[in-house]
Amino acid sequence: MAEILFAALFVLLALGIPVAFAMAMAVFAALSLGSNYPNLVVVKEMFAGLDSFPLLAVPFFILAAEIMTGGAVTLAVLRLAQSLVGHLKGGLGHANVVSSAMFAGISGSALADAAGPGSVMIRMMERGGYDRAYAGALTIASSVVGPIIPPSITMIIYAMQDQNVSVGSLFMAGVLPGLLITLMVLIANARVSHRRGYATGEPMPPVREIARIALHAVPALLLILLIVGGIRFGIFTPTEASVVAVFYALVVGMFVYRSLKVRHLPQIILRAALVSGAVLLILGAARAFAWILIIEGIPQYLAQTIIAWDLSPIVFLLAINVLLLVFGLFMDPLPGVMILVPILAPISFALGIDPNHFAIVVIVNLTLGLTTPPVGSLIFVVSSTVRIKPWVLVREMPPFFAALIAALLLITFVPMLSTWLPRVSGF
Repeated sequence: MAEILFAALFVLLALGIPVAFAMAMAVFAALSLGSNYPNLVVVKEMFAGLDSFPLLAVPFFILAAEIMTGGAVTLAVLRLAQSLVGHLKGGLGHANVVSSAMFAGISGSALADAAGPGSVMIRMMERGGYDRAYAGALTIASSVVGPIIPPSITMIIYAMQDQNVSVGSLFMAGVLPGLLITLMVLIANARVSHRRGYATGEPMPPVREIARIALHAVPALLLILLIVGGIRFGIFTPTEASVVAVFYALVVGMFVYRSLKVRHLPQIILRAALVSGAVLLILGAARAFAWILIIEGIPQYLAQTIIAWDLSPIVFLLAINVLLLVFGLFMDPLPGVMILVPILAPISFALGIDPNHFAIVVIVNLTLGLTTPPVGSLIFVVSSTVRIKPWVLVREMPPFFAALIAALLLITFVPMLSTWLPRVSGF
């Protein structure tokens, strides 16, 4: 049955079928052709995969991001990023990267960062003399931090698959790796900007002006402190934090920036519902897919095989990096987490690898898959946003691929990057 499952999945993905439908159809094919189970099992398992209280956080965080990433909030964060780094060589590119890191603490999604503030920065960079394809490639690379810096939908799903971590500990574990990725992309942009002669942005504003711009952006950036601090000090659970985030976003949008009107809410709720529906459909299909793997005994077989190889933790992590980078070429992060974490996390724990460290390695690996063809979602989002063919964007990506892989290796071999903050925060 497993052979039919994987064969059907690869064929359907090659035909361009969306991931959620490809997984569900592959499960139907495996059950119909390779077992005596009724097809109704697929529907049952999909609903079982969504019957979870922590999963309620996903649509609420998506709604909070939709409310926060529009209008004056977007402009406030972009202006702050430009005031801080816009005067440097390649300054508009640096502002793109810094604004993505800031928005990561608001949206929790790489695709949201690329489609929202990323598209604005691409237009600003093009007007500033940057090649449009280069600006698009930089946006793809900088958006990677979306699921790494908290809050993160991917981390919520991961914590549901591995009992050795919590959402709060993963949120803290992602902060330093996210900042490291940001730094590496900044370095790559600086090198390319010097080589191509991209001009600086506007002159550095006076300190008083920077302080005024920063003060204006503080209400938007406080969201991450509200979420992580509230979870850390036990004020609310991650699910409750998502609801608090929605109310905070409403207050900030309506009464602080005054860019959110009541008439905007139906459209915002509709967009959030569509995104949430797509995410939850993927999670339900991934649960049914994982169910077949479990009844076929594949996780247990792989675990026994890998343990029998007696690999050192370092060699195991290197092998995991290769496996996940290849897996990410064909699969989005959320189904990847649902399918692979129940298999790999127990093995890493048995080898003595810190669960938070391993979680961040997995999440970063799978998120990098969003930047690589043939399925890289970030490529197609940016391509459709700026109307550039995907292959033109990919041609500009090598410097950023190198920067992202360098960051991944540092995260892999320097566990403290992922373990220090959770430890000092009491997780």
